Amino acid sequence: MNLLRSQIESSLITKKDHPNFKAGDTITVFYKIKEGEKERTQFFKGDVIQRKGTGLTETFTIRKMSNGIGVERVFPINSPGIEKIEINKHGKVRRARIFYMRQRTGKSARIKQKRQSS
Repeated sequence: MNLLRSQIESSLITKKDHPNFKAGDTITVFYKIKEGEKERTQFFKGDVIQRKGTGLTETFTIRKMSNGIGVERVFPINSPGIEKIEINKHGKVRRARIFYMRQRTGKSARIKQKRQSS
């Protein structure tokens, strides 16, 4: 069953080559929006709070604060609407899913940055 599913997925979904990121990283996702016949690019910048799934059906969730209100958005990793993903900061967290960030605001909502090894 899994073999059949993987063959169907691979024929329908094209794999995109994005940079490696994980929970705690701050990224910017540039995605296309269609409004009638027009098409434009918009970006969503925030912290990755989880990556879920495997293979071609993998998704990731980004959280940002917009005017004091938390906004989360789920993106499929191989979505044709995603143009590119930029990594702004590599965060240092101990969990794969950092849902505790939903209750935090201000200074306690900061994520430590990984030190660059030279």
